[in-house]
Amino acid sequence: MKSILDNRPALAKAVNDVAEVAGYLWLKGWAERNGGNITVNITEFVDEEIKAMPALTEPTPIGSFLPHLKGCYFFCKGTNRRMRDLARWPMGNGSVIRILDDCAHYEIIADAPVKPTSELPSHLAVHNRLLEKGSPYRASLHTHPIELIAMTHTPRFLQADEATKVLWSMLPESRAFCPRGLGMIPYKLPGSVELAEATIQALEKQDVAMWEKHGVFAIDTDIISAFDQVDVMNKAALIYIASKNMGFEPDGMTQEQMDELRDVFHLPG
Repeated sequence: MKSILDNRPALAKAVNDVAEVAGYLWLKGWAERNGGNITVNITEFVDEEIKAMPALTEPTPIGSFLPHLKGCYFFCKGTNRRMRDLARWPMGNGSVIRILDDCAHYEIIADAPVKPTSELPSHLAVHNRLLEKGSPYRASLHTHPIELIAMTHTPRFLQADEATKVLWSMLPESRAFCPRGLGMIPYKLPGSVELAEATIQALEKQDVAMWEKHGVFAIDTDIISAFDQVDVMNKAALIYIASKNMGFEPDGMTQEQMDELRDVFHLPG
């Protein structure tokens, strides 16, 4: 069967990177059943032949007006599709969509009429904001990292900057590779407009938005880098929890040591 990926190595790599990350999420236990979502802006890989491709579906409302997405193309995980299946058959469990000129509807153009994730409006709202402010970030990831979620089940880590400070102190790489830290978002209904708006606000200042008792939302230049953001912070959470399980409160790096990392690596804040 002919695929939109045929003879398009850059586009194929972007989609295969999604498949790779989907496999990591499943193996880590962060993607139970159909949990989690991935949306990648692939507009830069779209040629004139793709632009001329007919739609496989009727236009579908996004639910909001997103002016900066006019004419954009995205690869999206399908709704009710499992990450483990996306890893093996990305074009059978995800779809390429085109945002129409009214900036309020999308249509599926390839490879099959796989309906995108139910959280597509939230993902697209984030991508609209990224383009609005000229960000180079093109990938968004929502997943359920066990240890990070566990930390949101206590009021202590819902306080502003508390989780970030503790996690940074557990592992130098968490300070270096997630330099703006976590944005903590109090529980909101999954898929709601309120959650989308809170996520956009959090990502103005932080690298990763942490949804209380639910999961995380990360953005970066590509999907591998977005995964890395979550992976390094969850490793820090694992170290913290392992220390607690051994019966002690970990000391962590001192503020002076973290400030030294900031200065050497020219990190923000």
